[in-house]
Amino acid sequence: MSRHEPVARNVRRIAHLDMPGGGQITVRGGIALIGHIEPPFGTTILDVSDPAKPRVLSRIMLDGNASHSHKARFAGDRNLIVVNREMHDRHFLRKGFELAKAEDDFAACEGRMPDDAELAALLRAPVARLGELRDVARRGYDEGGIRLYDIADPENPRLVGDRRTGGIGVHRFDCDARYAYISTEMEGYIGNIVVIYDIADPANIEEVSRWHMPGQHVAGGETPDWDGVRNRVHHGLRVGDELWTACWHAGFRVIDLSDIARPATVAAHNYHPPFPEPTHTVMPLPGTYGGRRVAVCVDEEHPHPTGQPHAFLWLFDVTDYADIRPLSTFHVTDFDAPWSRAHLDGNGAYRHGRPEIYGPGAHQFQEHMRDGLIYCTWFSAGLRIVDVSDPLRPTERGYFVPPPAPGFPAPQSNDVDVDKAGTIYLIDRIDGLDILELER
Repeated sequence: MSRHEPVARNVRRIAHLDMPGGGQITVRGGIALIGHIEPPFGTTILDVSDPAKPRVLSRIMLDGNASHSHKARFAGDRNLIVVNREMHDRHFLRKGFELAKAEDDFAACEGRMPDDAELAALLRAPVARLGELRDVARRGYDEGGIRLYDIADPENPRLVGDRRTGGIGVHRFDCDARYAYISTEMEGYIGNIVVIYDIADPANIEEVSRWHMPGQHVAGGETPDWDGVRNRVHHGLRVGDELWTACWHAGFRVIDLSDIARPATVAAHNYHPPFPEPTHTVMPLPGTYGGRRVAVCVDEEHPHPTGQPHAFLWLFDVTDYADIRPLSTFHVTDFDAPWSRAHLDGNGAYRHGRPEIYGPGAHQFQEHMRDGLIYCTWFSAGLRIVDVSDPLRPTERGYFVPPPAPGFPAPQSNDVDVDKAGTIYLIDRIDGLDILELER
């Protein structure tokens, strides 16, 4: 098996396009949006009306490297797109916010300021990157939020709306023609919460309401019973009058939006612990299965100790919100993934560095259902297409594992969308777009 060829079953590649790595791909009406991981690339707009010949129409570039804009969505059926702005390399660089306190606490204890090695140890950071953290401590971060672009002419997107949020900014979101359902940090809260904005008038984006888990609103006197930002909103998907919301190490919540000014929790389920990987996305499947209402849920792979399970898919019986129960799970074993150990060092531990290498665990599924199939990315294990027509026995219908990006040790399949014709769009977080079809 060549390291330069894809490994596939029942899936055929139609086209491949080299491009900067993406965090999200969304397709509508022959147009694809790709939100990029690394600045200064923001959003690429593609013509995919002929999937065999994808063509770049335009690129929205970022002003500087402080933020990334790795998510992009259409606002319903309008000629309007919404993109996020979030601190780039946030998990590391937010340590800059802790720097002054770490120095002060050390000085209070030792009677002197820490040297670089001591400060680096306090911040759990390489000495070589202290300069970056000092820069964050000095300038702060105030770029987080959302931007709206008119794409009536997709070759010339036009900025028509800009709304700043708080903290390290907006991570992921859902939106329709009227509202955007944003996962963002906000002043006075610990970790991301839901903020709903009215985007009917892009020039005057208005906040409608907020939702948070009890314990997040520290400015309101709440106290979290967890450490740091382990429990936070990853993002929610609107389905009818509900927002199905993944809450990281707190499982998931169902939020009633029938009164959108007063979101209310109507269901909660948390399986952490014992499962180590955080809840990434959850959505109900259309219809019922044997009288059951069923939801699909995916956890996100992260560097973790050998011996812990990789992230995987869940299927839940959500018929009774007071008694949510798992029905089944779907896993990709290491033996099924050609690059299953590329993320490990010689001692069998996760490699660390920038960019990180994620192993053969799950990440994200297509956020709408088609033909009883779930299309889900599995980082170094590529795309997996799972038939959930029998939710007690999810079955793999096909897979596509692309080769690694040039110079990178493993593929990093990050996001997937499927258009109305059944064409599959798979983006790698390091480099490259693959356009595919499932062989029936």
